[in-house]
Amino acid sequence: MTTTKPSNIRTFTRKAIAVSLPLLIILVIPVIASAADSQNLNIKIDGAGSGTGTSLPIQIVGLLTLLTFIPALLISLTCFTRLIVVFHFLRQALGTQDMPNNQVLLGLALILTMFVMAPTADQISSNAITPMMKGEIDQSTALERAAVPLRQFMLRYTREKDLALFTELAKIQRPETPDEVPLRVLAPAFMISELKTAFQIGFVLFLPFLVIDLVVSSVLLSMGMMQLPPVLISTPFKILLFVLVDGWGLVIGSLIRSYS
Repeated sequence: MTTTKPSNIRTFTRKAIAVSLPLLIILVIPVIASAADSQNLNIKIDGAGSGTGTSLPIQIVGLLTLLTFIPALLISLTCFTRLIVVFHFLRQALGTQDMPNNQVLLGLALILTMFVMAPTADQISSNAITPMMKGEIDQSTALERAAVPLRQFMLRYTREKDLALFTELAKIQRPETPDEVPLRVLAPAFMISELKTAFQIGFVLFLPFLVIDLVVSSVLLSMGMMQLPPVLISTPFKILLFVLVDGWGLVIGSLIRSYS
C-alpha cells in the first residue's frame, strides 16, 4: 500500500498556486493600478472633513465587492465552462443521477482548467507579473502585457460568427485586426463559443448511451415487462461499457486535445 508523501502534496500545491495566481492577479491589477495612480485621493478613516476623496472603509468595501466577481471572471475567461458542461452531459447520459457529485466534477474541472491554462499563465507570469514584482514595469504596463496571452487564448477558440454577433450588438465598427477586438465583445463571444462546443460534445456523448437505452427498452417491451423501468436495467450496462472503453480517459483526453 502506497502513501502520499508530504513533499508531493507541497509540490502539487505550489504548482496549483503558480497556475492560478497569475490569472487572479491579472484581474486585481486594474484595481491596484487605479488606487496607486490616484494622486488626489484623500483617505479619511473617520469620514471627517469636506474632502472629495473616498474614505478607507468605503475603498475596502469596494475592493471586497470586486473580489467576489473574480471566481466568475476566472470561470468565464478560461476553459472551465466547456469542461463542466461536458461533465454534466456525461453524468446525465450515464444516468447515474448525482454520481459523481457536483464537488467531484467541480474539482476535476478546476484541476483540468489549471492544466490547460498553464502555458497561458506562464506567459502572463514571465511577461507581466515577474517584471512588475521586480519593479521593472508599472501596473498599467503589466496589465497590458498580461492581457495579450489571455486575449490570444480566447481568440483562438472563439468563432467569427459569435464575434460578429456581439460586434453588431455593441454597435461598434468591425475591427480590422484581432488586437482591436474589445474585451467586452470578446468575452461574451468566447463564452457562447465554448457553450456551443460543449453542447456538440455532449450530443456525441449521448449517442452510444441512447442506443443502449433503446435496445433495453425494446427487449423489455418484447418480453412484456412493461412495469420494469428500463433505466434500472440499462444503467449497469452503460456503466460497464463506459469502464470497458476507459471512458474517463477518452473524454478527458479529447477535451484536452481540443485546446491543443
